[in-house]
Amino acid sequence: MAVHETIPGVTRPFPLAWNLEHKGVVFGAAILIALCLAGAVLVPGFLSGSNIRSILLLAAFLGLAAMGQTFVALLGGLDLSIPFVIGSANIGLAALLGAGVPALPAIVLIVLVGAGVGLLNALLSFSLQNQALIVSLGVGFTLVGLSQVLTSIGNAYGGNVMGAVPALLAHISAANGTTFGLPVPPVVLIWVCATIAVSFLMRRSRIGRGFYAVGGNRIAAARLSISAFRYWIYAYCLSGALAATTGILLLGFSGGGFVGVGDSYLFTTIAAVVLGGTSLLGGAGGSTQTVIGVLVLQVLTSLLVGLGFSFAAQQVVFGLMIVPMVAIYARSPEIRLQI
Repeated sequence: MAVHETIPGVTRPFPLAWNLEHKGVVFGAAILIALCLAGAVLVPGFLSGSNIRSILLLAAFLGLAAMGQTFVALLGGLDLSIPFVIGSANIGLAALLGAGVPALPAIVLIVLVGAGVGLLNALLSFSLQNQALIVSLGVGFTLVGLSQVLTSIGNAYGGNVMGAVPALLAHISAANGTTFGLPVPPVVLIWVCATIAVSFLMRRSRIGRGFYAVGGNRIAAARLSISAFRYWIYAYCLSGALAATTGILLLGFSGGGFVGVGDSYLFTTIAAVVLGGTSLLGGAGGSTQTVIGVLVLQVLTSLLVGLGFSFAAQQVVFGLMIVPMVAIYARSPEIRLQI
C-alpha cells in the first residue's frame, strides 16, 4: 500500500512505512542505539543498573513535560510557558503544604491552575496566531513572577520554598524508589502508562484523530465540523496540566521548592519533540515518537557528562544534533506539502 504526493504535473508514490512518523522512529532509534553503544565503550559503568535507572528517572520528568509540548506541536503551535509552569507549580505546592493544606487537595489545585494557565495561553494565542510563541512566553514570565511574589520573595530561603514533602510523593520521585519490588522509580511507570494511554487514545478515539485532522489541514477539518479552536484549548490545557504535574513530581525528587527547576525544560521539550520526528508544522508525530526523543536527549546528556563536557558544551552538541534532524524531516513529502 502506498500514499501519494500530488504536485501539479507530478504524481510520486511514497511507501506508507516511510512517512514522517516512521522516519522519526527509525532515525531516533538508530541514534539511541548508537549513543548507548558509544557510552558502553567510552564511559565505564555507563550501562550499569544505577546509571540506567538515573537516565530513566530524569527521562520521566522530561517525558511528561514533553508530552504536553507534543499535543501543542501536533496543532502547529509551541508552548514556551512550560518551564515557568513547572517552576511555579514546584514552589506553589511547597508553599501550600507549608501552610498546612492537605497534600491531595493541594496537588489537585496546582494541576488545575496549570490547566488554567494553558487555557489562558490557548485563548490568547488562538486569537493572535502570528504571535503565539510570544504570548505563551509572556504568560510564563507573568506566572513565574506572580508565583514568587505570592510564595517566596523575602523569605529566609532566598526566593525558594522549603518544607516537608509528603512521603508518598517523595517515594514516587525518588531515584532509589521501587515499583512492585522492581528497582524502577514509580515516576517512570507513571510516564510509561501515560504514554501508552495517550498513544492509544490518539489513534483510536475521535478526539485523538481530531488533533491530526486540525494539525494537518484546518480548512478540511472545519468542513468535517472539527473545531480548531476547541482542539487548541485541549492542547494547551493538557500542556499546562502536564507541566504542573512535572513540577509537583520534581518537588518530590528535590525535597524543596525551587522556582528555577523548570528552566532546563524551555528548549529540551521542543528538542525532544523534534528529535522524535513530530512535525512542528502539525499533523504528524505523537507521544510515542517523543519518548524516543526524550531518551536520546537523556542518554546523550549522560554520555556527555561521563566524558566531562560542560553544560555549555552539551548545549552545542544538542544544537548540532537538532539542526540535521530537522533538515532530514523537512525533506519528507508530508512536510513539503504543508509549506
